[in-house]
Amino acid sequence: MKTLDTAAALQKAYRLLSLRPHSEKEMVCKLKAKGFSGAVVQEALEKLRDLKYLHDASFARQWARHLAVNKLWGNRKISASLQEKGISKRLIDEAMAAARLELPEDEAVRILTAKKTSKRNTGPLETKEKHKIFSSLMGRGFPPGLILNSLGRQREDDVHDDDR
Repeated sequence: MKTLDTAAALQKAYRLLSLRPHSEKEMVCKLKAKGFSGAVVQEALEKLRDLKYLHDASFARQWARHLAVNKLWGNRKISASLQEKGISKRLIDEAMAAARLELPEDEAVRILTAKKTSKRNTGPLETKEKHKIFSSLMGRGFPPGLILNSLGRQREDDVHDDDR
């Protein structure tokens, strides 16, 4: 019976992993939520680790890169997402460093600020617009100082564009 339960747990795990990578904590929670016992879950996890389907360091790097490069999230929000998925602080730091080699946080802020101001009329940003952009970028997990620097640079770019 236990072998049958383990096979069923593995089938469920394979289905979950076919959708997207998962951390070990996520997999444990999902398998337990489906009614599998702790012993069966542990046995399934060992098999998944042996097959290299579950590896928290690899998962953390992939997830951090996805959120940093594709979703343009800030370090704070990425870190919180990884913590929620049960990733250790050390692995989070390593994953964040690797992701930020590809797209630094200040560059992500610059890209988002440019996107949010590209459809507007020329001229300096109004206070209301700055507040809206600031709030949006804070929600994405960027630090306030970095956002303010970017908004300040945006204003300088607007002034210099008017000189041409």
